[in-house]
Amino acid sequence: MSEMITADLVDLDLAAETKEAAARSLAERMVSLGRITDLDGFLADVAAREAQMPTGLDGGIGIPHCRSAHVTEATLAFGRSARGIDFGAPDGPADLIFLIAAPAGADDAHLTILSALARRLMDEDFTAALRAAEDATAAAALIQDDAEPDDAEPDVSAADRVFRIVAVTSCPTGIAHTYMAAEALEKAGQQQAGVEVVVEPQGSAGFSRLDAAVIAAADGVIFAHDVPVREKERFAGKPTVDVGVKAGINRPAELIAEVRAKAERGEIPASATGAGAGAGSGGSHTTPVDGSGEPGEGYGTKLRKWLMSGVSYMVPFVAAGGLLIALGFAIGGYTVNTAPSVAEHFVWTDHTSWAALLFQVGGLAFTFLLPVLAGYIAYGMADRPGLVPGFVGGSIALTINAGFLGGLAAGLIAGGTVMAIQRVRVPAPLRGIMPVVVIPLISSAVVGFLMFLVVGKPIASLQKALTDWLSGLSGANAIILGVVLGLMMCFDLGGPLNKVAYAFAVGGLANPNEGSLKVMAAVMAAGMVPPLAMALATAVRGKLFTHTERENGKAAWVLGASFITEGAIPFAAADPLRVIPSVMVGGAVTGGLSMLFECTLRAPHGGIFVILLIGNPVLYLIAIAVGTAVSTGLVVLLKAARKTGRPDQGEGAARAEDGTAGGAGAEAKVPVAV
Repeated sequence: MSEMITADLVDLDLAAETKEAAARSLAERMVSLGRITDLDGFLADVAAREAQMPTGLDGGIGIPHCRSAHVTEATLAFGRSARGIDFGAPDGPADLIFLIAAPAGADDAHLTILSALARRLMDEDFTAALRAAEDATAAAALIQDDAEPDDAEPDVSAADRVFRIVAVTSCPTGIAHTYMAAEALEKAGQQQAGVEVVVEPQGSAGFSRLDAAVIAAADGVIFAHDVPVREKERFAGKPTVDVGVKAGINRPAELIAEVRAKAERGEIPASATGAGAGAGSGGSHTTPVDGSGEPGEGYGTKLRKWLMSGVSYMVPFVAAGGLLIALGFAIGGYTVNTAPSVAEHFVWTDHTSWAALLFQVGGLAFTFLLPVLAGYIAYGMADRPGLVPGFVGGSIALTINAGFLGGLAAGLIAGGTVMAIQRVRVPAPLRGIMPVVVIPLISSAVVGFLMFLVVGKPIASLQKALTDWLSGLSGANAIILGVVLGLMMCFDLGGPLNKVAYAFAVGGLANPNEGSLKVMAAVMAAGMVPPLAMALATAVRGKLFTHTERENGKAAWVLGASFITEGAIPFAAADPLRVIPSVMVGGAVTGGLSMLFECTLRAPHGGIFVILLIGNPVLYLIAIAVGTAVSTGLVVLLKAARKTGRPDQGEGAARAEDGTAGGAGAEAKVPVAV
């Protein structure tokens, strides 16, 4: 860092009162040394970066920085303010200000300065020495790391220094996978000497942002996600491993090793752009999905992520609206859907009025399903500019009765339209109005035209045909459909195939008939089988499982009863070849039996807790019990056969053979969340 800062670039009596004035004062020193060719142009670039996100850190530190075409070489200037200057840090003004200037395109130089400086700023002795420095030469020497304060502790060798990792986990529903991956990564970090892992789970209830200082001090980043990482630009400029959420559960130790290897090689991805950056400029545009994943990721993988983005935002509306509708039916009977509007007629002492209130609120929540689905598919493709045409297209799908398929099509059309517009090069003066006026206007018009007059009607006809087919299902056809849905629900335990089956069932609840209610019942019943089967297996043959798996089995009772299929993931991660086929067979049996018994369900979630809303409830429970018993028998048989073939192995045999793939993931405690 010695070439980047000299005593001439240090101001220990910085008199500026605003961050703009501070940047100008320090930049003028760079100009005097020939490091900047155009002062105003450079300051405009600094201001643009500051507008994306405040550069203040806790502890009285401000780090304004940018890449600029007006910089001739990477440079660092330092100023010390007696009064403090507001750089947007949560704990107040900054008295230590570092201005970092890097040439345009020089990502490595820019990020090397920023990451190295951020790590040193976590050392309280270092910042205290800067505050106590009596002259510019001493301050520059401290920053250069050519000298240390007399009371500084000896350097810690690279081998002994803690390697800090920040991670983000997220899944489509933001429930089980999200928190299981978080705990697996944290536990894997605790098991490795010299590694510290801090995780930000981005779940369905929102998320608590990691402190900016923690991110700045991190040596590497792990993204384990199936939906876009929110505010991803916070992590720009660090070695990054980007994988699906299941990888965070199944192989956390490998991910930690991978990010450490990238850090040793100095492998840093290009900085993430802000939301909407580049819109309409003809330049590169980073979307929530395009900006994630491994290099060379195919469009099939991106398509899956786009669809999962929409489903993840739709699920809370499904749960809230569907359960309210179901409660309305339970309290007021099946004629509650003919009740007048509660805004016009409501009797406080009449239970049917309360039932109508629940039903009508739930119905309104359900009207958002298609707009939210389409809007966030488009968001996954094109970021915030995709929201307006996505919501418009989803509303049109609702209006013309195009159903779930129409919502999917509307989201993809909206996202594709915005992406196409963003590739058009426009004059600089018009770029400011592109994301606010031009893109929403043109994309909404295009999506409206296509949905109303071109693709919407054929999709609506297909949706009607599908609805009529479901309504007429009986006998062997219904049983076959139940078997297929059961296999899908249990194949990936909450993954994309599971979500497709679930979304198919939920889509039928918008305009329910006898067939769609049978489908919903079969899907929920089959989804309950995997965790219940694993819980039962650990209870009847505990010696075939590790202590941790037996503990997870206790939680799996509750998860299975609540229709949270992800409760079986720790078992599948540790022994996929025996667990997954076993639960698939049991799920298929349950789905087929549910259809055979003509069970129906009006609630999209809830497990056994909505048993009063199930048609033929006794037979429904029998179907679940039979499927659970089948899966339990198969998994016990397969595990016992493996253990018999290896008599030298003790209680941990299952983990010894297959646990390397699932290690910490299999040990992750399962959160009980609905």
